[in-house]
Amino acid sequence: MRAPDTSAWAPLAARVFRALWIAQLVSNTGSWMQTVGAQWLLVGHSASLVTLVQTAASLPVVLLALPSGVLADRYDRRTVLLAAQFAMLAVSGVLTVLAFQEALTPYLLLALTFLLGCGTALMGPAWQAIQPELVEREQLGQAAALGAVNMNLARAVGPAVGGLVVAAAGAGWVFAFNALSYLGIAAVLLLWRRPVAPRPAGRGEGLLAAVQAGRRYVRHAPGVRRVLLRTALFIPGGAAMWSLLPLVASRSLGLGSGGYGLLLGVVGIGAVGGAFALPAIRRALGANGILAAGAAVFAVTLVVLATVRIPWLAAAALLPAGLAWIGVLSTLNAAVQQRLPGWVRARGLAVYLVVFQGGQALTAPLWGLLADRLGLTGALLLGGALLLAGALCVRRWPLYATDAAGPSLSDHWPAPPLVFEPGPDDGPVLVSVTYRVAPEDRAAFTGAMRHVARSRRRTGALTWGLYQDGADPGRFVENYLVASWSEHLAQHHGRLTATDRRFEEDARRLLVPGTAPEVTHAFDAATGPVAAGGGP
Repeated sequence: MRAPDTSAWAPLAARVFRALWIAQLVSNTGSWMQTVGAQWLLVGHSASLVTLVQTAASLPVVLLALPSGVLADRYDRRTVLLAAQFAMLAVSGVLTVLAFQEALTPYLLLALTFLLGCGTALMGPAWQAIQPELVEREQLGQAAALGAVNMNLARAVGPAVGGLVVAAAGAGWVFAFNALSYLGIAAVLLLWRRPVAPRPAGRGEGLLAAVQAGRRYVRHAPGVRRVLLRTALFIPGGAAMWSLLPLVASRSLGLGSGGYGLLLGVVGIGAVGGAFALPAIRRALGANGILAAGAAVFAVTLVVLATVRIPWLAAAALLPAGLAWIGVLSTLNAAVQQRLPGWVRARGLAVYLVVFQGGQALTAPLWGLLADRLGLTGALLLGGALLLAGALCVRRWPLYATDAAGPSLSDHWPAPPLVFEPGPDDGPVLVSVTYRVAPEDRAAFTGAMRHVARSRRRTGALTWGLYQDGADPGRFVENYLVASWSEHLAQHHGRLTATDRRFEEDARRLLVPGTAPEVTHAFDAATGPVAAGGGP
């Protein structure tokens, strides 16, 4: 079998990925043009008000990403993406009309930016979740890097063009271009013949139960949690540059909107150039090396921005910052993609987006306040110190190695041997598994079962426990409680992965030879199927 192409641009050979990438580039360019227009309309106000543009755009992700992830896991992701595109088109249309009528007050601008952020929040989990459908698993790292290249190409072009358009014709025209830019992605999605996906496991669960299932999965997935920790350690310091760069351009460097756009363009050029170097850098440094080096480079950039007053020196510092940004983000994005199974992928990615976008939304106004209190230089130096601390702690809290088995589904549990057919909502269900373990293997067995415990909780168990029989020390009983029969069937036929199977096999290799686990399923005697007349 031919090995998959691992070059930086390999995912672009996939037709749908390529078409969506081009359409996304146009849309991202429009978004960056609008960001420059919105921020520049507020530059004459306080630093806090300027940084609120980023908060208004990012805060909806914190509030809506998890519900959006539920929608993307339960319904057709293509339909969810189309709904997001048309909603953002409508909001951008209103923003354009108000700008041309000169009726756009600062707070109305922030409110409409917030509504656009709601569309981004609806789109984000579904967009991330379809990536494994578009490229091979081995190319997810390159696909994530190309996504960052896309954003940074737009950052290289959009702000510069947006700044020139704002200076020459006013902000209304950049808002108008952004409104039209959503039509490209919508057209590609309408033409995409997406294969019919299998019915998602647990689709009948309510919204709150589905959100809780996503949180439960992330809570009991150490690899995903570590990605979230590394994201949380990088984003607050990284957000300082994006939040304060308009003020650096206008106050420290004496530039206008066009100059600010060019500074953002330099970051984009650095990111695009970095995409060519990333495969070699990844081979040389590994994922954790990229995280440490990227944070250190970003810290140096903030120190330069805090201390220099010469535009070309500031621009020179922003060039490697683009490489650092794309390196860190593509590494984190690929790491979380590779650890999530399909049934909960959008919800897991939604949690990642909450940490990523929420970190920017929550820290952006803080950087504005710090700039007002400590001065621009003090705020930038503090951001650099946070990034340096994050770089130094990579050795202490590195990303875990990706399991070679990956999140592929494994339908290895046999059908439960029951004498009656429970209803989907019958529950809770107490599942008991009895094991026989030799004395010399008992310590190793209890250690192996810790991985099994996480597997049970990730896939639906509300409680879990492992007990040793006081009268027969070689007999161990595993008990776990699932909310309903449909939840337990989802464990059987849609939630377990090859990794979960490996954990079970590791524990079962320690059983007494010739014995096998004995599984029973018990229902609440007062409200279960027997009490309702469903039993024999």
